[in-house]
Amino acid sequence: MRLPEKLYKKLKNREGSNALRTLSVQKNLIDFSSNDYLGFASSKTIFEGAHQLLLEKTIQKNGATGSRLLSGNHKLYVETEKILADFHNAEEALIFNSGYDANVGFFSAVPQRGDVVFYDELIHASIRDGMQMSNAKSYKFKHNDIENLKFQVERNRNESNDQEIYIVTESVFSMDGDSPDLKSLIAFCQKYNYHLVVDEAHATGVFGDNGVGLLQELGVEDRVFARINTFGKALGCHGAVILGSNDLKRYLVNFCRSFIYTTGLPPHSIATIQMVYEELQRTSEIEKLIENITFFTQELKSKNLTSRFIKSDSAIHGCIISGNENVKKIANEIQKKGFDVKPILSPTVPQGKERLRFCLHSYNSKEEISEVLELLATFVHI
Repeated sequence: MRLPEKLYKKLKNREGSNALRTLSVQKNLIDFSSNDYLGFASSKTIFEGAHQLLLEKTIQKNGATGSRLLSGNHKLYVETEKILADFHNAEEALIFNSGYDANVGFFSAVPQRGDVVFYDELIHASIRDGMQMSNAKSYKFKHNDIENLKFQVERNRNESNDQEIYIVTESVFSMDGDSPDLKSLIAFCQKYNYHLVVDEAHATGVFGDNGVGLLQELGVEDRVFARINTFGKALGCHGAVILGSNDLKRYLVNFCRSFIYTTGLPPHSIATIQMVYEELQRTSEIEKLIENITFFTQELKSKNLTSRFIKSDSAIHGCIISGNENVKKIANEIQKKGFDVKPILSPTVPQGKERLRFCLHSYNSKEEISEVLELLATFVHI
């Protein structure tokens, strides 16, 4: 059947702005685009360890068989959530099928009618979607700007005794790779008894001892209402966890629709998460990644590229190249030379802020980093 005309026009408009998304098969290029920062997605040790764990536990199931509240809460779930809570110094942990599920579920279930959510303007789409499903009001504040946050709170809160205020940010932003002043945000929230929620998707596995995340590296994790950590980035597998109090976990199990009304992750996925967390405690890949991040920053300076990049100490580095057509053209030229660097187009990022997104990995060589930046320099300095 023909697509409805309204939908067809939306597709044509997307084509007209050179922003049409398509699915492509991964080519055999040098990886500067994936979120697999530590190479765990291809780890034979983790793969074989997960299989061995299932054999030791005599678990021979391909699926969870149902939601966790029905038949899907297999014993590995309980075991793994205890491991996650201990590793991340949290009272409790609750595993979700994905980071998207965790964010949509949390923000649609926790803030209530009469409450207010203040969120960084560059917050992830999954958080925005969750807030749209909530009965609470929500207001954005300027990116990493605590003074603007204070202004927005003062302007939009009311004096109701039962109003709860939630402040939402990411410890590492997925498109810019930068971080907020988390200690100042925590001090602000503690002063007024606001609830701080932090998405650590791109900090887990990168920052802190054994990749515990940026909040734990700063020693402030116990002053945050909720943390969302995902497994699909540096940890190289699938799923997510919400870390918080015992009462928060009990509430989510009872009221979070993306948790209640979905089939649980299969035992193999949970076994893989366990093996990933074991590997984090013995791997040298985190140190290699940090070395590459430092080298990348040095190479930007030596090639006079620093001013084109958003400042970042993470594995994500964005080179601003305005215009969908321009950034796609340069990305294609770099890909022709064997490097997988992806363009990030508007409307994913604001118009005029289109960029090449470089994701660094522990397995990128110094020569590869130097070569891809030398190649970039030939295009942006023309």
